[in-house]
Formats: sequence, structure tokens, C-alpha cells
Amino acid sequence: MQVTQEMFGAAAVVAPSGSVDMHESPKLRAALLSEIAKKPSLVVVDLSAVSFIDSSGVATLVEALKATRAAGSALVLCGMNAKVKDVFELARLEKVFRIVPTRQDALAAGA
Repeated sequence: MQVTQEMFGAAAVVAPSGSVDMHESPKLRAALLSEIAKKPSLVVVDLSAVSFIDSSGVATLVEALKATRAAGSALVLCGMNAKVKDVFELARLEKVFRIVPTRQDALAAGA
């Protein structure tokens, strides 16, 4: 898995690619916590290049959600494929996270 990190104004975008599983989720966690520490107004997690996510990946995103709230930031997820979206729906996390279709939608959500 690779993780890219970009800034768009006051928004941080973190974009993992590949599988987010127990072996790879620490990379995502490190990238997210690094961006959250900068206290952007918005953190966008672009999941469009994620082919698979397991419970450790979901736990990483839950931790990021808590950290953004504590930092006074917002977190938005975007770009989920059907497999990833199913994981969130089975766990009923679509009610916990703000999930939008595209990165543009996510950036607009924080404006």
C-alpha cells in the first residue's frame, strides 16, 4: 500500500492505495495522524484507490475520526468502491462517518 498526502488550501487529503489490512494500516495511521497534527480545518480520506479494507483499516479510520474531532477538524471519506462501502454499511459506519462520492465533493463539504 502507498499513501499520498496533499494540501488543498486548509484541507489535507490522504489517499491510500491497494489493500488496507492489518499489515498496511499502520502506514495509513501514521499518515493520518501526521496530517491531523497540523490541525487542518478538513481531513479528506480518498479511498478511490483502495481495493480492500479489513477491520484494522476501519479501526484506523475510526481513530482518525476521533483525532480530528479532538483537534477541531472535520473528517470526510470519499471515493469508496462497492466492496469498501459494503464493509462500512455492514458495520453501520455510514451513519458515523461523512461519506461522499468524490474528492471534489469532500473538499466542497469542508468549504
